Amino acid sequence: MRQLIFFVLFTHFSSAFAQHPVLEQRLADYLSQLPSSVNLNYRIESLDGNLYASRSPDERVPSASIIKIPILVEVMEQVKAQHFELTDYYTLQNTDKVGGAGTISQQAEGKAYTYEELARQMMISSDNTATNVLIRKVGREAVNGRMKLMGFSNLQLNRVMMDTAAVARGIENYVNATDINRLLSLIYQRKVVTPALCDLMVAFLLDNHDTTTLPSLIPPQIGIAHKTGTLTYIRGDAGIIFTQKPFAISVFVRGVPQTQAERIIGEVGKICYEVLK
Repeated sequence: MRQLIFFVLFTHFSSAFAQHPVLEQRLADYLSQLPSSVNLNYRIESLDGNLYASRSPDERVPSASIIKIPILVEVMEQVKAQHFELTDYYTLQNTDKVGGAGTISQQAEGKAYTYEELARQMMISSDNTATNVLIRKVGREAVNGRMKLMGFSNLQLNRVMMDTAAVARGIENYVNATDINRLLSLIYQRKVVTPALCDLMVAFLLDNHDTTTLPSLIPPQIGIAHKTGTLTYIRGDAGIIFTQKPFAISVFVRGVPQTQAERIIGEVGKICYEVLK
């Protein structure tokens, strides 16, 4: 863990001096065409922490379902610690079911799922019922404690999914572009849990069924390991684009309708792909 913390601190200081002028200019030209209502945060960087371009990357923003990446890491950490196995079964209860993304809530009470399948559905279809089962399994404080220990204090799980009462009280989950990129980079570099579990996490991210954001304008043969997030007031995507030299990218858009936000994320992703491929 000491080596991991050193890596995070090293990339924090080294990335501030590495820019990509061509990419920055292309993005600046694109941003100049956007409505003034658009509130945009992004960070694009190499997987060893060299910054290519950014816009308010350290601002904490509502995470929507992108918080499911830290949850997944804590699940795998507890599997590594042998608190439970991915092959163990969980029996669905009616009280587990919540709305929003995913289809597990439509299944009959008593249906059994392995924890691997719950984790997979949390990532590929953003299933909220699976997510809440996993949060209860590993513990919300354990997720936050893990992120804080890793140096990612801006990745905060403060409520379960679809908790409208908590939302009404102003309780939200948060991320920022800087921390989520670094967490994705650590997964890619197999610097958390075990190599096999990192590979499994990347496989889940590559199988994300939501292709309306970063993948929308990038050739389909290009792998994108990513997690999207949607709330009425924010649309985001965070992932790794597998060009010849893969890079991390996180983009969050507020201030415009969802379809327009998706188009903006797709356009930013396309520009980054064209310059960095």
